Amino acid sequence: MDFIQNITKGLLEFLSSYIDLDYSLWLYRLLTPLIVTFLLPLVFVALIYISFLILFIYKLHREVILRSVRSDRKFWEVGRKLVAAIWDAHARIYHGYEVIGMEHIPKDGPALIVYYHGAIPIDMYYLNSRMMLQENRLIYTIGDRFLFKLPGWGTISEAFHISPGTVQSCVNILRDGNLLAISPGGVYEAQFGDNYYELLWRNRVGFAKVALEAQVPIIPCFTQNLREGFRQVGIFRTFFMKLYNTIRIPVYPIYGGFPVKFRTFLGKPIEYDGSLTPEQLQVKVAHALEDLINKHQRLPGSIFHALLDRFPPFRSKKD
Repeated sequence: MDFIQNITKGLLEFLSSYIDLDYSLWLYRLLTPLIVTFLLPLVFVALIYISFLILFIYKLHREVILRSVRSDRKFWEVGRKLVAAIWDAHARIYHGYEVIGMEHIPKDGPALIVYYHGAIPIDMYYLNSRMMLQENRLIYTIGDRFLFKLPGWGTISEAFHISPGTVQSCVNILRDGNLLAISPGGVYEAQFGDNYYELLWRNRVGFAKVALEAQVPIIPCFTQNLREGFRQVGIFRTFFMKLYNTIRIPVYPIYGGFPVKFRTFLGKPIEYDGSLTPEQLQVKVAHALEDLINKHQRLPGSIFHALLDRFPPFRSKKD
């Protein structure tokens, strides 16, 4: 009797162990893709800090580095080109990145680039890198104030001329003959936009005031499949919206980092028209940007189809 009880106990322990092991393997296989989608955005963060490390080393050893190249270059130019080369390589390999409409950006002189803000504005890093390498022009950029509290961001913002921006400081940048990029939707659009690509500008007209005062053209800019590369989780939207409106820091979790096809479309310049009010110009620019979205973006956006866009035979017929 004791013998049978021992066998039964051993069998039950064996089965319990087997079931636990099997369940663990099942759980591991189930959760691995989910975990990966939340870890992939860290690649983007890693690239930012690699950029910081390169710029920091360059700043620390600038005298030696500048002696090895032409000594008449501007201070940050060599460091920017090194970082731009890294970002452009990542763009080409990971996203098959292309820019359509580069001819709309002036070879010299000022222009205001108004762009749609994805969950992560990685497309602006790519566009700026391509501009520096191909056209030897830097796009000055307006960034949210919370960024300047992040470790290492001060060096990056100094090298790439990223600033919080006021109307007057933006006007001054343009009057000095520079390119300037602004996203009227900003962090709010980044967090609460979705794969329907609606503009979330909340009646912001600051960029229009800048363009009118500086008397410069506005170039609408949109990157295809941007929301399919990185997305916010689809739950607790109301909670995170209230939290953001309270603390003004982006806290909505991001997942993705999918190697979808990215193509940045630059629309025809909207020339300066002094007869327009800032509100009228804002509406005009919004319509131009929405036209780019409707023309080049599959709505609603699909991660699966955005991956297929890497292969020309399967690319969206809209293009």
